[in-house]
Amino acid sequence: MGRGIAEELGHAGATVYVTGRSVGDETTDDLPGTVTGTARLVTEAGGEGIAVQCDHTDDDAVEALFERIEREEGHLDLLVNNVWGGYEGYGEGFDAPFWEQSVGTWDAMFDTGVRAHFTASRLAAPLLFASDAGLVVTVSSGDGDKFRGNVPYDTSKAATERMTRGMARELRDRGVAAVAIQPGFTRTERVLDAFDGEEPPEETSSPRYVGRAVVALATDPDVLDCSGEVCPVGELAFAYGFTDVDGSQPQFALGEEWAL
Repeated sequence: MGRGIAEELGHAGATVYVTGRSVGDETTDDLPGTVTGTARLVTEAGGEGIAVQCDHTDDDAVEALFERIEREEGHLDLLVNNVWGGYEGYGEGFDAPFWEQSVGTWDAMFDTGVRAHFTASRLAAPLLFASDAGLVVTVSSGDGDKFRGNVPYDTSKAATERMTRGMARELRDRGVAAVAIQPGFTRTERVLDAFDGEEPPEETSSPRYVGRAVVALATDPDVLDCSGEVCPVGELAFAYGFTDVDGSQPQFALGEEWAL
């Protein structure tokens, strides 16, 4: 999803600092995708992609990242929180009851999600204040308030959304918005790997559908009006009128009142 978001920001002409651990020929969990390749896509799309190797669980590395952005740009218009390593080395079945889930699973989902997003957001805040209209978009997951099928996962995503609401409250007076988005079933590298060569269901979307949601929010002059909200990507597509790369407009699990 990070690649899809970065590429769509490139199409919008943005300068994008693409961050993550995987650079060059190094990949995570033997799945394709690196910050180097993604930054290249941003530049090819018309923006400027800057690859920065950064482990977002390393506070010093994250601090160095934002110091670099301040030094090179002087401000930040948009922070996209999309860090997630909760599936790496995952040993339990996702549907297993919580008493069969390890504490390590809990820690992985919180450290590489909630904590990483908090760390980036607090360091980004002064740079966002220097922007004409700063925005924090945090990628979550789910279908409204429905249980996500796994206690550590569900709790971490709910915490991410609650944190977004709290940040929105404290950022509003500084003219900075904070929004959480809920992508639907997205054809990420890990999802495609799970299908083992078979075609995913038609209702899935490309990662760029998520990216177009981010661009729509980032270019909305009235985005502060929806600050603090948790927005399904399909609902944003309906509201802003964008489509996926194939021209479709997957609505995912929006509820009957949004069904098309």
